[in-house]
Amino acid sequence: MEFILEDGKHPHDDCSTLIMPALSIGNVGQLAVDLLISSLREERAGYLDDPYVLPCVGNDAYGPIPQGNLALPLEAYDSSSSRLTLIQQRSPVIKGMMIQFAKDMADFAASSGKRHVVVISSLDFRQWQNIDMSSGLQIQYLSSANTDGTDNECETLGWKRLKEYDPTQRGWKYLSTVAEGNSVEEDSMPSEHELGEEDYYPSLPFAALFSCFKAKGLQVTCLLCYCSEGDNIPEAFHLAEAASRLLGLGLNNVRGNDGGGWVIPISWKSLYGPPPDMSLF
Repeated sequence: MEFILEDGKHPHDDCSTLIMPALSIGNVGQLAVDLLISSLREERAGYLDDPYVLPCVGNDAYGPIPQGNLALPLEAYDSSSSRLTLIQQRSPVIKGMMIQFAKDMADFAASSGKRHVVVISSLDFRQWQNIDMSSGLQIQYLSSANTDGTDNECETLGWKRLKEYDPTQRGWKYLSTVAEGNSVEEDSMPSEHELGEEDYYPSLPFAALFSCFKAKGLQVTCLLCYCSEGDNIPEAFHLAEAASRLLGLGLNNVRGNDGGGWVIPISWKSLYGPPPDMSLF
């Protein structure tokens, strides 16, 4: 993985926290990172070139007025005022190369002086057991603070540890072993069509990222929520607000482009297409 600085930019060495999405159902992690970049008014510092990420290109995603700057698959945004670096990933990883991509990201984070990584992602609603929606959308988390994945700060914020995390389960053990650079037997993980329900969570991109960042000695916090395919803007706000609370970013709950609140990226105007023609009804 190679990091290329924008012309005239220089790296901010005081940006010790990294936020990035892990691609999953509904693209919720990417939408949440969109909100954070736009609302914090972060500037693009450069982009990452990795052989395991599929190429893509588009127009400026944030504006407020598109300038014709190309948006690329892996972009880095940072600001010395927020002391944050945000990575936006716009295209998926080549099938079968997620662990290698996660290793590359961990190498980049460690070499650029990051100490805390926040991974934002979503989980398939069909996998949620004992559903309780009485309190609305719920944040699940996974942390490297303790071996069982718990974190006192996250618990104080009222979030629930991902109960499906079990470091002794074969999928999580496999990820940990590979992330640490140890050799594993080829049959230590089942093939894709042999995966059981217990293998669902360690098979997701956030799990590979969590294991590889942790293996590098970095503090890792995964913020997760369950969703289905469709309009996932509410879940994106929910996860972005969770990241703001965790890191003390001071973003309030105002939704819109009002001062001090969330700034809706201009690219969201075409997120789900135009509204229906009401004359049809």
